[in-house]
Amino acid sequence: TIGALLSAGEAVLVQVLKDPLGTKGARVTTRISIPSRYMVYVPGGTGVGVSARIEDAAERERLRNLVARVRPEDGAGGYIVRTAGEGAERDALRADMLYLSRLWAALEVEARAAPCPRLVHEDLPLPLRIMRDLLDEQVVQLRVDSPELCARMRHFATQFLPGFSERITRYEGERPIFDLYGVEDEIERALERRVNLKSGGYLIFDQTEAMTTVDVNTGTYIGRNANETFLKTNLEAAQVIARQLRLRNLGGIIIIDFIDLDRPEHRQGVLEALKRELAGDRAHCVVSEVTSLGLVQMTRKRNRESLGHVMMQSCPHCDGRGAVKTPESICFDLYRELIRLNSRYRANAYLVIAPAPVIELLLEEESTHLAELSSTLGRSVRLQVETQYRPGQFDVIPL
Repeated sequence: TIGALLSAGEAVLVQVLKDPLGTKGARVTTRISIPSRYMVYVPGGTGVGVSARIEDAAERERLRNLVARVRPEDGAGGYIVRTAGEGAERDALRADMLYLSRLWAALEVEARAAPCPRLVHEDLPLPLRIMRDLLDEQVVQLRVDSPELCARMRHFATQFLPGFSERITRYEGERPIFDLYGVEDEIERALERRVNLKSGGYLIFDQTEAMTTVDVNTGTYIGRNANETFLKTNLEAAQVIARQLRLRNLGGIIIIDFIDLDRPEHRQGVLEALKRELAGDRAHCVVSEVTSLGLVQMTRKRNRESLGHVMMQSCPHCDGRGAVKTPESICFDLYRELIRLNSRYRANAYLVIAPAPVIELLLEEESTHLAELSSTLGRSVRLQVETQYRPGQFDVIPL
């Protein structure tokens, strides 16, 4: 049990695996792992591992043997070769090992000296982390609009990414760099519920606490026949869905409702297209077969909040439900509130304060009902508009 391993007040060095998500707290572990450019060092581990994304058997064996030969003589800790390590040479791997061993030694000293609780180490800032994890031979240029950050990134590349320093260039244009490359527009589209397809179809993304659902629709697209229309829309949707999952950072359980296809080979083709598009996702994805209802179930590993949760908050009017009561429903709520209050107070009259649409309805279509209720209560009912009230909000005040 945990009580046999830890006691109250004991200091423990832990690493955060997951940020807090919704109502769930952060996930931490005592199994520390420290990443570098090509490798991950596991102080409490043993042996050598290779990323599953490196599929070539010969390359996996080469890397495993190479790391085993260049690792420190004491053999302390374990190493995992990252996907970026594919094709890396001996000197590059050796440099990564030396960096990780120095970093772990400094971290241990800091952990022993630091009072609890305290942060003793954190990962690189985002710009440098992007360089460490994403820069490869396919990247021709990295543009930065901040002179200070550009200089810092070049210095980092000189130390840890030989040959990449000259690819980092300073953007000096007057137009904001996000506007130049359409990043702002892409973020706005990633926050919308509807995503249009080039063919004329569209997708609807709905994110809930339990899962995310994606609905595929043909929209205005009309092919030569129904099967062609449905197949082409589904194939395009598979490509866009995979990209949107990455952009929106959607994780957990994801249910995709593709347009139903009659031919089994078409259904399998859409499923294979989705798996192919997800193959390049850095987050681990698992796609199941098509269910009897024609739905595709999949999971995507979630380590951080989605883009929508980070950049948006629940609507104060509907409390995140996406809908509010109609003015008609609010009128009936008002009638019941008037009856309840009349049974408790000996008021001379009542003042109803509500948003303009509700007051307008009470003065027009509901005027007869309001007059009948006022006669039944034996009290007059006054109406007042409050522009600051949100939809669904009202007050009934005895006078």
